[in-house]
Amino acid sequence: MMKKIILTSIAIFCIQFTYAQYGSFDTSKTVPPFKIFDNLYYVGNDGVSAYLLVTDKGIVLIDALYANYTNDIPAACKQLGFDVKDIKYILCTHGHFDHCEGAEIIQKLSKAHIGMTEPDWQMAEGSVKADYTSVHPNMKRDWVIHDGDSLVLGKTTLHFFETPGHTPGVLSIAFPVRDDNKVYNAFMFGGVGLNFEGVKRTEMYLASVDRIMAMKGIDVNISNHPAPGKIFERAKLLSQRKPGELHPFVAPKQFQSWMAELKKAALKKLDDEKKKVGK
Repeated sequence: MMKKIILTSIAIFCIQFTYAQYGSFDTSKTVPPFKIFDNLYYVGNDGVSAYLLVTDKGIVLIDALYANYTNDIPAACKQLGFDVKDIKYILCTHGHFDHCEGAEIIQKLSKAHIGMTEPDWQMAEGSVKADYTSVHPNMKRDWVIHDGDSLVLGKTTLHFFETPGHTPGVLSIAFPVRDDNKVYNAFMFGGVGLNFEGVKRTEMYLASVDRIMAMKGIDVNISNHPAPGKIFERAKLLSQRKPGELHPFVAPKQFQSWMAELKKAALKKLDDEKKKVGK
């Protein structure tokens, strides 16, 4: 029964993602920004995440929202006491419109560099046609991120991994987060949804999941949609946290359990995809 519940919840997330498009299907709402760690802040809406990673040499924006929601990011910066002009880099986890469409707007305000992998730059700039890309694919490529690259900004280092599946060039990111004098290893799996087709793509997704599951020392799950990482639920617990209690976002065992759930759902999808082609 538990397996069925897990797989159903993942399927619901994928359906919700599929219909998080422009128009009547887009039911996302603006939410107030909030602090997660001393150097990490949530500036997304209630359906798509965006984060400010604050360093001693500027800010990294992880994902840039879309349509009118992008305008919420400068407002969130101001509300949190930051200046949008201090954003030095914009990292797009993949080329779907809801994660990267707003990057150019923020770039114009901040002069920041936009980083994405090669396959997903092709999607974002419109040279490769794909589902869920912007209705206005006019991004101009800037910084192409490769697997194994890193970004050093002051005392903060981010590590990049190309983890294809959800899109051909999903960008996943490892970075430090701070809670008083404690430092934890955060990780963002840049493409969780199974809203794609084909045996090969599903096998790519599974290989990426296996790769992440083999990584050691991941303490914190920072997801690019709030639901998979239980961002709002954990934020509520954080607001109720008492002195001496563990930070509610620090949950390494839950991260591994979540990855195992993703793998089960992907294995089921792989079986379904193989049946479609008679394998």
